[in-house]
Amino acid sequence: MNILPPVFTVAVLALFAMPVHAKLNVVATTPDFAALASAIGGDRVTVSAIAKPTEDPHFVDARPSFIMKLAKADVLIEGGAELELGWLPPLTEGARNKNIAVGTPGRIRASDGITMLEIPGTLDRSQGDIHAAGNPHFLVDPVNALIVAGHFASAFAGIDPAGADAYQANLRQFTERLNAKLTAWQAKLAPFQGRGVVSYHNTWPYFARRFGLKFELFLEPKPGVPPTPGHLVEVIQRMKAGGVNAILVEPFQSRQTAAKVAGETGATVVEVTQYPGGVKGTEAGYIEMIDQMVEGLAKALTADGGGRP
Repeated sequence: MNILPPVFTVAVLALFAMPVHAKLNVVATTPDFAALASAIGGDRVTVSAIAKPTEDPHFVDARPSFIMKLAKADVLIEGGAELELGWLPPLTEGARNKNIAVGTPGRIRASDGITMLEIPGTLDRSQGDIHAAGNPHFLVDPVNALIVAGHFASAFAGIDPAGADAYQANLRQFTERLNAKLTAWQAKLAPFQGRGVVSYHNTWPYFARRFGLKFELFLEPKPGVPPTPGHLVEVIQRMKAGGVNAILVEPFQSRQTAAKVAGETGATVVEVTQYPGGVKGTEAGYIEMIDQMVEGLAKALTADGGGRP
């Protein structure tokens, strides 16, 4: 019979006696927050998202499996700008998890520290699906992503002090990568300053502000209201008059409607996403998602010669 040497036995016992780091169980409402949480949390977190990257984040089914997911969470990341208002409250109420109750360190509002755009003076639902806190699609501005990433690093360190250095190191690495790409993105879109772009929904005001573009025409007549034939005729006329030749469409929006308008105007339909994994080539993370959009948009805007004011 083989008998282990005493020194080896002691080493093995010591290994099993060492405390094992329990990863933070982070649940994000949408995949963009999940991508940033993964980048900042690294190997100290496990991250999942409730909404799929290919579905409309305004309308997510409150499934029982989501309640169970939230019941086990150490951290819940929400936008904080009412995007999830229609489906998140019943999930958190059903989960009954004190770790993620409002006001606790485990409940993170991604919008904290963000300068919100399009805050309505009055709430008038006849104007469509508007949000009292402002346009909730703030993460499509890379500078906002840096703010949110820093917020996550601080929040994670508050819950997991032992990982503070790791979170800050991950934040530095992410910041360096994103800043380098931001310079390249700005150079890529610089020739198109002031150009108009059509989108299906009003998803992109933060992106437009960052890169000097104009998103003033939408296939929806009002936010959340399906396109009507009369409205599309007006959009087509204004696109022709303004020389607008790019239409952005997200995975859960009607590609057929966008293609019909493109056929009438000669515009290019650009398939984009606000969530990593929503379209091919964006699966790796946030930076890859913005990269895909910038490249596709620049190509579309160049189609008629580019740089035209």
